[in-house]
Amino acid sequence: MTFPAIHRVVTGHDNSGRAIISSAGPLPSVAEIAAIPGTVFHEVWSTDRTPALVDNGVDPTLGPLTLPPPAGGTRLRFVDIPPDSEELLQHGAARMKDAFTQIGDASASTVAADSPHPLMHRTESVDYGVVMEGEMTLIVDDGEVVLKPGSVVIQRGTNHAWANRSGRPCRMLFVLVSGQYDPVIAATLPHAGA
Repeated sequence: MTFPAIHRVVTGHDNSGRAIISSAGPLPSVAEIAAIPGTVFHEVWSTDRTPALVDNGVDPTLGPLTLPPPAGGTRLRFVDIPPDSEELLQHGAARMKDAFTQIGDASASTVAADSPHPLMHRTESVDYGVVMEGEMTLIVDDGEVVLKPGSVVIQRGTNHAWANRSGRPCRMLFVLVSGQYDPVIAATLPHAGA
């Protein structure tokens, strides 16, 4: 199954302050993750501060692919996730450094010998994940839950992985919001600062 291309519309202002359509069309930044074939990041938009600067600035999705949102900012993306393969489950952990390096955050990978899935990772952010099409299993250190279209996950900086056990591709929408760990939680994290 191939999902439709994402169509993005960006608004702005002309020199008189009137609202305009700045751009409309396909996303300029779509990247397949080489270490996890079939996993595709569709970068929609990001902001680099709160409150967000409302301007006619350059497209923030141009440039290197980065997993977490900018410090103090947000990131909006779709991710297409293929079914877990035997090869991924058996050898995925060895490729995770390459995968997370490609998405700009090698330190996000938390995979260890006793990890429940080879794609375990953590970012210091609050992420809203919405299943758009397909089925996904959210795995955390101590539990998992099956997600179907319309399921929403509020991911609060926890160690997790997305496992696609459905046999068909899944598309999820993610909004990532820069965060900061509560000092009490930060002191308990085994991979803090890794």
